[in-house]
Amino acid sequence: MQHPRSRRIGAGLGMAAVAAAALFTGACGSGPSADAARSGDGTRLTAVATPAEVDVRRELRGLETSYKGRIGAYAIDTGTGRTVGYRGHERFPSNSTFKAPLCGAVLHKARTTDPGLMGRTLRWTKEDLVEHSPVTGLETNLKNGLNPAQLCHATVTVSDNTAANLLLEQIGGPSGMTRYYRSLGDPVGRLDRTETALNDWKPGEKRDTIMPAFMASDLRALTLGGALVPEDRGRLNAWLRATSTSAKRIRAGLPKDWTVGDKTGTGGPHSGAHDIAVVWPTSGAPLIIAVYTHRNAATPEYDESVIAKTATVLARGLGRLP
Repeated sequence: MQHPRSRRIGAGLGMAAVAAAALFTGACGSGPSADAARSGDGTRLTAVATPAEVDVRRELRGLETSYKGRIGAYAIDTGTGRTVGYRGHERFPSNSTFKAPLCGAVLHKARTTDPGLMGRTLRWTKEDLVEHSPVTGLETNLKNGLNPAQLCHATVTVSDNTAANLLLEQIGGPSGMTRYYRSLGDPVGRLDRTETALNDWKPGEKRDTIMPAFMASDLRALTLGGALVPEDRGRLNAWLRATSTSAKRIRAGLPKDWTVGDKTGTGGPHSGAHDIAVVWPTSGAPLIIAVYTHRNAATPEYDESVIAKTATVLARGLGRLP
């Protein structure tokens, strides 16, 4: 059931897509573009594909076949600007991965137009609670409320759904989230519903979707770029590093001594399972990795190991793993 307060929030988007700025250069050319040429698997075409790009596409195509679903992936080496991807410009359900940029939007609002926001106590009732609200559902928090900083921590680290809905109210609901995507230079990311209705997605639907290449660009701007001031960027990165829902996803596909800050997403009839991450290897520049997966047929079973294997393929494609 849709969150009660969301009935007051219009979910209409009514906004023309804006062309994204080129954010980086590298093996796949300039930054992600909504109208870039595509190969049959949805990846951007270059004049001559590098051996690494060919290997990534081949490996992920094989993994996708055995998974009996669809994989969307994109990775950026922020030091060299190199990128590799597979179906990076196809739409996938965002599920809870939107919660990372959501907290970026709240931090930005507090910094620019509502300076007291992060310390303001917000309150809700039992009627506002939705499924999977481990922090906001506690009696003490129902009684005393929490501020947006605490709600962001809950939203990112344990993916608390009621916390996300309360934060959405602070930025104008789902349409406010879509506007924030546009402010990051993302012409396609959109949010149409609140938790948990947004998880009811089927292949081909545009509601509540992103493209892996643009989500990777969004996450780069928020965690390493200039979308947030340094203090707020550090705060968001700390929440991402504290995520407790991702041990078997991107983290599992990378060396244990690499530092990972990420946000997972799970749900829906087609068992979407996703993870977006900023990664600090033990040497060299950080990586940005976005992986989205869903089954072709409606099924309750999702497979986190596909995300871990995809992360390994992407890091190897960037030359950061043997």
